[in-house]
Amino acid sequence: MPTAWAGQESDGRLLAPAAERNKGPILEVLRRVLPEHGEVVEIASGTGQHVGHFGGALRGLQWQPTDPDEEMHGSILRWIEHERLTNVRPPIALDVGVNPWPIDHADGIVCINMIHVAPWQAALDLMQGAGRVLRPGGVLFLYGPYRRFGRHTAPSNAAFDAQLRRINPHWGVRDMEAVIDVAQQHELGGEEIVPMPANNHALVLRKGQGR
Repeated sequence: MPTAWAGQESDGRLLAPAAERNKGPILEVLRRVLPEHGEVVEIASGTGQHVGHFGGALRGLQWQPTDPDEEMHGSILRWIEHERLTNVRPPIALDVGVNPWPIDHADGIVCINMIHVAPWQAALDLMQGAGRVLRPGGVLFLYGPYRRFGRHTAPSNAAFDAQLRRINPHWGVRDMEAVIDVAQQHELGGEEIVPMPANNHALVLRKGQGR
């Protein structure tokens, strides 16, 4: 999974501009929808900026960062150390399409900006895995650009979608309704759709609350 970053600190922390911009608005939603205590897994942690920020703000939760690209693990560790976090575990390798996952239970799963820079199969695998490991009432939080009812929500998203498909024809901005439909097949429902900055959306799903 490619991760775009603009710089690197002297201690090895990678910096992704998008993560820096969106971590605050995402935290506002996570603070409201995640439990006060429990175990939360981040899928595709990338640079580690998100889990460093969320772990520092939500210290009642135990965080497990993951990324299939083990070259990113060093940056994630540096962010954990930089923020002096004791509630964030060292990163582990997790590819949503490889079973079994190296975790077997969670109270929350956070996945940011992944399903549009991966084949559609990755979204299917994510839903299957989340449905399997989330405890009843557990939250699956997804963030990124989406189409709504078959249409892009902004010209910038249409341009981004075209750019992604030029890079890889199997990538692209997903239809939120298709994502919700797959989620419901794995007992993930009760969706809450939250408009976010820069024409993105947060999609909040809960285990055991399907329609």
